[in-house]
Amino acid sequence: MEKYLMAVDAGTGSVRVILFNTQGHEICGSSSEWTHKEDERFPGSMDFNIHQNISIIIHLIKETINKSKVNPKDILAVSTTSMREAIVLYDENGKELWACANVDSRSTHEVYELHRIGDSIESDIYQVSGQTFSLGAIPRILWVRNHLPPIYEKIKYITMLNDWITYRLTNVISVEPSNGCTTGLFDIKKRIWDSDIARKVNLKHDIFPIVHESGTVIGSVTKEISELTGLNPATLVVAGGGDAQLGCIGAGVIHEGDAAVFGGSFWQYEYTANQVAMDKRCRVRINCHAVPNTWQYEAIAFFPGLVMRWFRDSFCELERHIQDETGESIYAQMDNRASSVPVGSYGLQCIFSDKMNYLSWKHAAPSFINFKLDPLKFNKVSFYRAIMENAAFITKGNIELVNEITKTSPKSVIFAGGASKSDLWCQIVSDVLNKPLTVPVVKESTALGAAICAGVGAKVFNDFDDAISKVVQFEKTYDPKKENNLVYENLYKKWKEIYKIQLDLADSGLTEHMWIAPGVKKGGSDQDDHYS
Repeated sequence: MEKYLMAVDAGTGSVRVILFNTQGHEICGSSSEWTHKEDERFPGSMDFNIHQNISIIIHLIKETINKSKVNPKDILAVSTTSMREAIVLYDENGKELWACANVDSRSTHEVYELHRIGDSIESDIYQVSGQTFSLGAIPRILWVRNHLPPIYEKIKYITMLNDWITYRLTNVISVEPSNGCTTGLFDIKKRIWDSDIARKVNLKHDIFPIVHESGTVIGSVTKEISELTGLNPATLVVAGGGDAQLGCIGAGVIHEGDAAVFGGSFWQYEYTANQVAMDKRCRVRINCHAVPNTWQYEAIAFFPGLVMRWFRDSFCELERHIQDETGESIYAQMDNRASSVPVGSYGLQCIFSDKMNYLSWKHAAPSFINFKLDPLKFNKVSFYRAIMENAAFITKGNIELVNEITKTSPKSVIFAGGASKSDLWCQIVSDVLNKPLTVPVVKESTALGAAICAGVGAKVFNDFDDAISKVVQFEKTYDPKKENNLVYENLYKKWKEIYKIQLDLADSGLTEHMWIAPGVKKGGSDQDDHYS
């Protein structure tokens, strides 16, 4: 009798529930796009709606079981993964008090307060945690203290979003290191909470639940969740991890020197290491991998997947009609047409995310530049291709940054996530990076990584190495084309200079930053380090 493993994958722009068999083949899945709204009273906020979103997850689990026609008793285990940085606060009874999604930036004043403690406090904490205040939990919890004191007084626990889903399935509150470390309240080398960091920033230092490594059994499905979803109460619930780290497991990226790019709502570059060497300039993140005694250098590009979704929803009405009539997806239609646009999109450049600068993280106003009023060349299709090329430029900048810190460079890169479904985008990334790009058979490697965690917990696999050897397979390798790389090298140099000018415009207040981390200066000398 075939057995199954379930993954719940809560990303920034959508949530998925996918059922795999124990050979790593996707059997059935359900998904739903979701949004995280800003509270108009608090600019920069990005609330996470606990009640609405758990209903979506419950519905997707039930839908997946029903569609698959699998006997729930044959689902051995379920594990969870999510966007990083999203936090949930609880009272002593386990009731959720407050939650926010990943790029919530309402806590600018709190970052200013933190810097008053000492000029070097952010870099000092980074040297222990691998995190800055840009996306970490410290300023956000301080914001709750300052603006919602009755809630702050009730806080007993903090978890990440994937841990919250695990809690809802089991009624057990816990945290795993790969996402927990993104709070900035972890000792990155020891992979545990560091209460001294909380004391240093004048936060409660007794709100930290137990830490279990990814792949650890947390409990079984509760009776309530069983009745709501159709899951068997005997199904194990296993600690999962952050989306990028589990994506690495699902793509087999777990050993020293392995590298991957995940093309989703955000694009993450991950470089694997067996030891931690901190960056003195605090430019990139250093996270716990979901594999014990392993770490990752990470550089993030903001919103490439969301930019593409925005473009689709804003400009592709005709393609949506064709999709409804023929079933051919909007992206497939646009990819087919964009493949005929010359490499470099006639020189058209677009500005969205910058390469990472963790200590002074900000992005210029979104823009398209260097196009002419020539509809034969500069039209919807060339703009679409330019978005693809832009994502590759940002990735190249991030890889160069990590190479500088680690004094190494990967020979090849694994490319996974939704963007890896596009042959055109894969070739563009390979050409820009000038490296072979290998794509796994399972594009949703994050969900597969969660299923592998579930299988490790359920003893289907001996460990992560055993699981990867049995279930991770690769579909295709894209080799860079020299003639294309020469074009992209020239455009990449121009992009860096254009971006510097566009960021100056945003810093001067003439345009509005696409995103700026809480407390980061809108102008000033921090730009100098950014482009050195």
